[in-house]
Amino acid sequence: MQQALEYSEILDIPFVFTSNGDSFLFHDKTISEGVIEREISLDDFPSPEHLWAKYLSHTGAHNEEVKKIIEQDYFADDSGMSPRYYQQNAINRTVEAVAKGQDRIILVMATGTGKTYTAFNIIWRLWKSQTKKRILFLADRNALLTQTKNGDFFSFW
Repeated sequence: MQQALEYSEILDIPFVFTSNGDSFLFHDKTISEGVIEREISLDDFPSPEHLWAKYLSHTGAHNEEVKKIIEQDYFADDSGMSPRYYQQNAINRTVEAVAKGQDRIILVMATGTGKTYTAFNIIWRLWKSQTKKRILFLADRNALLTQTKNGDFFSFW
C-alpha cells in the first residue's frame, strides 16, 4: 500500500486500491474526516462512474459547465500519440483551473518534456469545449512558431 500511496501522490490520484486476491484495501483521499482506508469485498469494487462522481465532488468540479470542459478528450490523430502521465497532470490541472474560473496559470516544465504538445492539448480541450474561442500562443523566436505551426498545431490549420 505504501508504494501505491507514493505513486498516487506523484500522479495526483485520490483513490488507491491494493488487493490480496480475497478483498481490496481502498484508500480514499477525498474523505476529510472518518475512515480513509477500509477493506471492501471483490464484489463491492466501486464503478468508474462512482469514482468519477467522488472525484468531481472532491475537486469542486461537479457543476455541468465545469464538467463539460474537463471531460473533453485529449487530441487524437492517426499517429496514436497520447500525453505522458506528467503531461496529463499538467493538462488536467490547467483545464480544471480554467473551468473553475482561474485566469492566471503558469506551467513549469523542463527541456524535452513536451511543453508544446502539452500546450496544444490544453488549447485543444478548451477550444473543443467552446470555453475559449481565441487563444494567443507566444514564442521567443519565429523558428519556434513555424515549427509549432507545422508540427503539434498542424491540426488547427
